Amino acid sequence: MMRPRLGAALLAVAAALGGGAAQADARVAICFNYGCLTEAEVVFSEAQLAQVAGLLGRAASAAEERAALAEAMGLLYRWAGTQSPISADRAGDFLDDGAYGAMDCIDHAESTTRLLRLLEARGMLRFHAVEPIRRRTRWLVTQHFSAVVRENAEAPRVGASFVVDTWFGEHGDPAVVLPLEDWLDGEGPNVS
Repeated sequence: MMRPRLGAALLAVAAALGGGAAQADARVAICFNYGCLTEAEVVFSEAQLAQVAGLLGRAASAAEERAALAEAMGLLYRWAGTQSPISADRAGDFLDDGAYGAMDCIDHAESTTRLLRLLEARGMLRFHAVEPIRRRTRWLVTQHFSAVVRENAEAPRVGASFVVDTWFGEHGDPAVVLPLEDWLDGEGPNVS
């Protein structure tokens, strides 16, 4: 039986040396301008995806994979911002000042879910599976959406779900990853 870190390292080396099946650059539609009103297709190169695979491949547990996912989302958003106007996005909804390329939580939830599905489809998630977008409602007037992952059968807490929320930070910051239950109770950075 191969240890997870060793297996991930061997896969990364094989990919770097051209071993295994070659995959094409990945194209993902990124939402912006609030409510997924506008989309731009961005392309992630194999070198970029190999960098993300290396980051995630070092995780030896579900908790480590969530930490790596937070970093990976920041990287993917920074790269997407060089090909689309989303680099204008600021934390929350009110700091954007109506900039073209601003993203609300719907844009972030949809785009982050698409990015997570890309990682999942390429076998980069070993401890989590991508879940449908979740919504929280507070005080009957505010709602917030986020991407969600669930620990899989290889994780110690099978079934525990976590939000992967890129809306809270500045463009390209690591995602905020919280237990779904805490997020539903209103946890997360205070963004004004």
